[in-house]
Amino acid sequence: MGVKVSNPDSFINEVTEEVRKEKLYGYLRRYGWIAVLCVLLLVGGAAWIEYRNAQERNAAQATGDALLAAFEQNDPAARSAAIAEVEAEGSAVAVTALLTASTQQEAGDIEAAAATLNALATDGDVPEMYRDLAAFKAAMLPVADTEQRMASLEFLSQPGQPFRLLALEQLAYATLETGDTAGAIALLRQVEEDAAVTRGLRERVQTLLVALGEPLPENVTQ
Repeated sequence: MGVKVSNPDSFINEVTEEVRKEKLYGYLRRYGWIAVLCVLLLVGGAAWIEYRNAQERNAAQATGDALLAAFEQNDPAARSAAIAEVEAEGSAVAVTALLTASTQQEAGDIEAAAATLNALATDGDVPEMYRDLAAFKAAMLPVADTEQRMASLEFLSQPGQPFRLLALEQLAYATLETGDTAGAIALLRQVEEDAAVTRGLRERVQTLLVALGEPLPENVTQ
């Protein structure tokens, strides 16, 4: 009676599969700690990000609550002092400084407002947008030194400056204060004819031009 021999292909497949399993287990024994470490890093990283976000949310909420409490002060000087004591981080530092300067100006302390705005304008740790805004607001303060104010406005009105047209408008007002009507009109015309001027700004400028006796363009009616 003959002996039945197994299919050689099946036998080879079984051996190959066992070899693969043995290699896999070997890889797991040798490099499995790397996979575990990657999982731990992913889980730990996600937990740290969530913790940091929670901390930032809590800090922002605390800053907001402190600002709201400061604005409950009826006296402008007390309100300004309360806002100045608010602890803030990140962009909230710039917002708090702008609010501090605004309340200082409201309280009549122009020098303190100018100092707050100038400090913010030169703070490299805050976004450039806030620095530019602080420089513009500082130039708008009614300081005694008109020449210094006009010099700041002239710098802010250069091409490429984010508040260029608004600075030109303020520079025109300052020029009028010096008695140079022709110079002010020339500045107002620059604003009026600029392609980037907003409707509201153009209307303000045209109203002032009419008050100065200047005609409006033919396509503009009052």
